[in-house]
Amino acid sequence: MRSFYLSCLCVLLSVLSVSAQELKSPDGNFVLDFKLNNGVPVYTLQYKGKTVVNESKLGFELKGLGSLSKDFTIKGTSTKSADETWQTVWGQQKEIRDYHNELCVQLTQSGTGRTLDIRFRLFNDGLGFRYEFPIQPDLRHFTIVNEMTEFNLAKDYKAFWLPGDYDTNEFETVTSKISEISSLIAKAREPMAANSPTPNLAVQTPLMLKSDDGLYVNIHEAALVNYPAMCLNVDDQHFVLSAHLTPDKLGNRGYIQTGSTSPWRTIVVSDDARQILASTLILNLNEPCAIADPSWIKPVKYVGVWWEYFTGGGSTWQYTDYQDITIGKTDYKTLKPNGHHGANTAHVKEMIDFAAKNGFDAVLVEGWNEGWEDNTANVKEHVYSFTKAYPDFDVAELHNYASQKGVKIIMHHETTSAVTSYERQLDDAFQFMADNGYNSVKTGYVGPIQPHSEYHDGQYMVNHYLHVAQTAAKYKIMVDSHEAVRPTGLCRTWPNWLAQESARGTEFESFGGNRPDHTCVLPFTRLMGGPMDYTPGIFEGNLSVYGKSTAKLSTTLVKQLALYVTMYSPLQMAADLPENYNKFADAFQFIKDVAVDWDQSYVLEAEPGDYITIARKAKGKEEWYIGGITDENAREAVIKFDFLPAGKKYTATVYADDKDISWKVNPQKYTIKKIVVTNKTVLKQKLAPSGGVAISVKA
Repeated sequence: MRSFYLSCLCVLLSVLSVSAQELKSPDGNFVLDFKLNNGVPVYTLQYKGKTVVNESKLGFELKGLGSLSKDFTIKGTSTKSADETWQTVWGQQKEIRDYHNELCVQLTQSGTGRTLDIRFRLFNDGLGFRYEFPIQPDLRHFTIVNEMTEFNLAKDYKAFWLPGDYDTNEFETVTSKISEISSLIAKAREPMAANSPTPNLAVQTPLMLKSDDGLYVNIHEAALVNYPAMCLNVDDQHFVLSAHLTPDKLGNRGYIQTGSTSPWRTIVVSDDARQILASTLILNLNEPCAIADPSWIKPVKYVGVWWEYFTGGGSTWQYTDYQDITIGKTDYKTLKPNGHHGANTAHVKEMIDFAAKNGFDAVLVEGWNEGWEDNTANVKEHVYSFTKAYPDFDVAELHNYASQKGVKIIMHHETTSAVTSYERQLDDAFQFMADNGYNSVKTGYVGPIQPHSEYHDGQYMVNHYLHVAQTAAKYKIMVDSHEAVRPTGLCRTWPNWLAQESARGTEFESFGGNRPDHTCVLPFTRLMGGPMDYTPGIFEGNLSVYGKSTAKLSTTLVKQLALYVTMYSPLQMAADLPENYNKFADAFQFIKDVAVDWDQSYVLEAEPGDYITIARKAKGKEEWYIGGITDENAREAVIKFDFLPAGKKYTATVYADDKDISWKVNPQKYTIKKIVVTNKTVLKQKLAPSGGVAISVKA
């Protein structure tokens, strides 16, 4: 009998040890616990002894197949560790360390025999986990009704959030307690070119959170491939967030085949806001570069025929005012020009001259191609030609002219979300680019999606955006996508996907405005997944000087300079008109100098929504650039130069807000001074309300 009891005890201990799994981060600060609660998979996460995520459920509900979230037993577990350093093609640092511990739990469902694996990776900056759907005898294809993943915070965090929407992420960020979201969300849902709000209370990712006891938490996803983008359902009474996958208009959330995986769900945590911005977790969870020789991929600093369309000065994308256009049939040579078409040969030559004179790599030209006159979204499929230019845009002449000046022209493919038409033209469009010397393209997806059954953030469109980047790589073309799904680190795998908009950019300064704290939030939210084409550099912020518009910029001129450092991107535009840069030539020098690719980055100061100060070392050069910004409140930035090599002196050129100004009062006034700095220097610099400081440091 005693032997029998001992045997039972051994079996019980064995079951308990298999059912409860613990994983620690390499530095020991994070502890993940996984277990089955009566067959339901759950996890918890702690950071430095504090609970970040309380017991939270995992799993799925499947269409016609029931639950894949209960009645599980653990078939097996495996652990491993990794510590390797990889080279970036471009980035905020030249090298990134991938240092993590991993736990994979293999689950089998009682009754159905279905299997599901959950893989956890704990880094020193947080947790990533994903679902893996093994090939199995009785399950090949299935449709997701709901992903059950929870993030049970159990605290009323301060949140920096956008309202849940399947078609747009261009809202202004709202800052509030989780408990206040329901009372604020209706006002936050401003009209956009395409709006498809979630039917319940939900917010978008990346979601930035801060607890009352100083813990910073960021929730997002990594490696979004063949799967819908995730919003987060909000239980504002119990402070539980849960996955809300973007459906198609049939209500299905994802069409999955076994042998595939979900994206990684990511939780970045620190008690220091600077470490949130410094996190490399999302990049580390993406696959290595898929392009065998990426040497043709180069960061780009550019100007363009773009901002003039937003100033109210009269310049337009369309060539004519005649709107009864049929692509492939309408002969534009028979139509009367409207006289204010921006993308004409003479004007583009002027922009090429300006780029060449000031050392810019490229010129973006919007409105070069047929179709802009009748481009209402969702009412016709064939909106544009991507191989036929307007009569006043001479492709061959401009190709030769730009080549002689050492400047590239950036192609523009606005689709007005006529996606099927764009895909049919894609290879022809990219071959046209290759034949005419274009090596980069800005794509656009304004308005509701065609086909009508899809949303911008659904599985169909997620696959489309990646297909465009992959096809572009075959032609050695770099991509900048606008109005696309928010990024999830895929730029590591496809580094020709240089940047995205996927948020409220500078254009909103001309129609509706951005709040002074906007760019103090974006690095903690939208930029967590990848770089943004924010298009900074507007010096003339009072648009009434052009005529019709009454809009005013929400920053000082110097803050516009600082954004080139704080808003990381390998694709940076000097977005203003050349005459405004000529007017402020000494300040323009910073934009001309600042790098777009980096050896190392140092987050010096940071608090989401309030202020950010970052220093970066230019790749392959003994040059550093510093940007500091603040919200609507004036502040003093404390800038330590301890990132500089010891024992050497450098000249720092400091671009600063003038005294007694703000974004509302004399925002164009600034000072420029040169000082000698070493790695022991500490500079205390005053920033005006919604102001900034920009510093170049050279030997």
